[in-house]
Amino acid sequence: MLIIILTLISAKFLFPQNGDSLVYHGNYSIKVDSINLSGNETTKNFIILRELTFSVGDTVNHQILKYNRERIYSLNIFTQVDVIPALSRGRNIIYIKVEESWYIYPLPFVDIRERDWKKLSFGVYLILKNFRGRNELLTGRISLGYDPSFSASYYTPNLLRDKDISFQVDATYLKAKNKSAVAKYYYGSDFNQKFITTGIKLGKRVGFYNWFGLNMRYDYVETPFYIPGINASNSRIDRYPSIGLDYVYDTRDLAQFAKDGIYASASYYLKGFGIDDINYQVFTMDFREYRPIVGDLFGKWRITSRITSGRNIPYYDDSFLGYNERIRGHFYTLYEGNNYYLGTLQFDYPIIKDFNLNLNFIPIIPKELLSYRFALYAEIFGDAGGTKFRGQSFGIKNISSGYGTGLTFLVLPYSIVRLEYALDEYHNSEWILDVGASF
Repeated sequence: MLIIILTLISAKFLFPQNGDSLVYHGNYSIKVDSINLSGNETTKNFIILRELTFSVGDTVNHQILKYNRERIYSLNIFTQVDVIPALSRGRNIIYIKVEESWYIYPLPFVDIRERDWKKLSFGVYLILKNFRGRNELLTGRISLGYDPSFSASYYTPNLLRDKDISFQVDATYLKAKNKSAVAKYYYGSDFNQKFITTGIKLGKRVGFYNWFGLNMRYDYVETPFYIPGINASNSRIDRYPSIGLDYVYDTRDLAQFAKDGIYASASYYLKGFGIDDINYQVFTMDFREYRPIVGDLFGKWRITSRITSGRNIPYYDDSFLGYNERIRGHFYTLYEGNNYYLGTLQFDYPIIKDFNLNLNFIPIIPKELLSYRFALYAEIFGDAGGTKFRGQSFGIKNISSGYGTGLTFLVLPYSIVRLEYALDEYHNSEWILDVGASF
């Protein structure tokens, strides 16, 4: 009874009411007569409406509306989303109220490169989210310290709104320490390489869950010396175009921290086209499934792989575990090969369930920065993976594994932080402090 009363009170104050109305709760199935949006002062209506899996005339229930609330939240531009079905003057109205996040971030930062606290970079990060209210994203970044870099990018999901065509353009300058242990062995010591990359990507969303992309890039890689293998071409400077095809299938409820749904992606890139004797391919795949188990407990599993083939594959484009992808239990161990394979199984349970945390009583700070979706989850996990070079066999002896437990702190839409304790197969332990969901 208390829940029903609170729901009715919240609907009265949060949503516009026209005369007497009844908020639906519990088990219901209703035909939608209209959809009412409010709170989106900057965001265009179509940005929200294009995420809904229902429209006027369709029949919805509690589960459908809950799923669509998470889809809107996955846009990552709102601090709060409420979806309330109500009967008003004989019409079934779906009220959708959002609270917009802060959209401009000229922020100083300290970054943990390669998830290693000994490799810190610092600088200024400029983010302009939801540009023109169309969920466009403009970013600029100046990073000093470890692996200094400069980058800029622009992304719009609605280059051609009626066709669901997206567009992205980016450019990066990076002076990076060599990541390949094989290259270090051949050269005899550490060295730096200069990377300049530009790219254009066109995407097409088909329905609600499928996305196809065409990616065209140009890479410039400068090494202080020439050694075959460290360089892809026959000189110390590699210059080559590449073209790639991407596919994503995504039915997840909440993209930032999914509890239900499937995410699957695959990409195939052709690099060099024989220019300066550079000609190789990169294939990646990633499959993730998220499922409720019992009560609030949910599980998720993932398999991912990166496979390279062709001639003159440079060591800087090898497949690595220990940088972006890691095996917990071997979090700080580097594995290198032409291919990598990684699998993960994890179970999560809420210690503090998701709730809207509002700190608007704090003065001076804009209210958009004082509203969060907060939660705390306990987790147990197991990871296993390995790498191989071309011509090598791959079996159990090539696989490293780890398992452990941890806590995940959600402060959405701004951050996710994890504190984990992991053991490897030999019971060696390590503490992990990381940013972002495990997957």
